[in-house]
Amino acid sequence: MKHLKLALLIMAAITAVSATGFGQDGPPPEGHPPDERADDRRPNLFAELGLSREQMQQLRRMNQERRPQMVEAQQRLREANRNLDMAIYADTVSDADFQTRLSEFRTAQGNVTRLRFENEFSVRKILTPDQLVKFRELRRRFAQQRNGMEDRQHRRGDGAGPPIRDVPPRRPPDND
Repeated sequence: MKHLKLALLIMAAITAVSATGFGQDGPPPEGHPPDERADDRRPNLFAELGLSREQMQQLRRMNQERRPQMVEAQQRLREANRNLDMAIYADTVSDADFQTRLSEFRTAQGNVTRLRFENEFSVRKILTPDQLVKFRELRRRFAQQRNGMEDRQHRRGDGAGPPIRDVPPRRPPDND
């Protein structure tokens, strides 16, 4: 399940980056400061992978074609989730209604997952062998960072509250 979540998260990141990043074909005009909201911890996939202009255009076209399908599939998933929730918490409970709504939810969820994996597979086919090696390394680093964040959130409890600090172990008292 962790691998599925990681794969979906990476695919969502690729889709988000490619969907927003392809709108610009060159550097910002002079006099415009770089986006100050940019997160320095997040890798620039295009720069690190060394995508060619043709590869970026292929990704842009692919995203433009798939975006309406994904929007529709995500809307159906949200609707199926609402319907399932309503069936669970209705004044009168019905096993048959619950099973129907659960089946609809699973179908919608499966469609979203299928589209994400098909998109990821299409991206993979665009990468050269060297870019694929780099991409795998980026995924590995991202997973390590994510696992580190999850570990810190787990130690903190529910993920809320101030960041925790690693405190060195206490020394035993000196017996002078």
